[in-house]
Amino acid sequence: MGARFFFLAACLTVAAFVVALVGCASRGTFNSGQRAPWRAQKEQACLAGGAVHASTYVRPLSEIDGPGICGLRKPLRVSGLAGGRVVITPAATIGCPMTAGLDRWIRNSVQPASYRYFGRPVVEIRQIASYGCRGRNSNRFGAPSEHAFGNALDVAGFRLAGGGEITVVRGWKGGPRERAFLRAVFMGACAEFYTALGPGSDRHHYNHFHLDLLLTNTKNGRHLCQPSIPQIRKEVPVAGASGNRGGGTWFRPLSLVGPGAN
Repeated sequence: MGARFFFLAACLTVAAFVVALVGCASRGTFNSGQRAPWRAQKEQACLAGGAVHASTYVRPLSEIDGPGICGLRKPLRVSGLAGGRVVITPAATIGCPMTAGLDRWIRNSVQPASYRYFGRPVVEIRQIASYGCRGRNSNRFGAPSEHAFGNALDVAGFRLAGGGEITVVRGWKGGPRERAFLRAVFMGACAEFYTALGPGSDRHHYNHFHLDLLLTNTKNGRHLCQPSIPQIRKEVPVAGASGNRGGGTWFRPLSLVGPGAN
């Protein structure tokens, strides 16, 4: 009886130790340390550069500080882009760099592709995740997601002027125009954002595009892009869909999987 008691006590001690280690790992990820200095630097440069202005559809919010290292100093509530002509549903909580990047993406890639394949502009973007203090792919024990810093947006669909909706989950393998449009805007996202993940990258991104500006995912002008541009071009030819930038050959996406920033 005594031996069984001591055996049980030892097992409980080991279990408690393991739980403590896991807890420390979790706290180490979110509740200790500091945000990388480049985050504040990029935010300040964006605000000082005047690329984003407060308006009825871009409203400054109070600082988000935590829990842990999560948050951003100058969050924005963005309900519209492109001068308010493209609605964001629901309104997204993101930082200045993401807001400016989304504006450029719409101008340089989304609207040219929409006019090319549908003859009318996109008037709404459906998003399913902006700011949220969580790990990548919602893993509590992994590295923090770029969503935890307001530096990412998950785009699930687009609505066209006059009606009509293109969703990533249905359109990626849908009709020719939907497939071509989504691949064109995804290629544009690979150029604009440091991380672009879509259907085929992994099981977590079958229904949306994950877009972020994780600085460590850019090197020598290359960005983390999955699926890769060569793979996309094998599926649907979309040369020239991104407007006047040389058919998409003007950027160099990464050809191998790196550390995702979902």
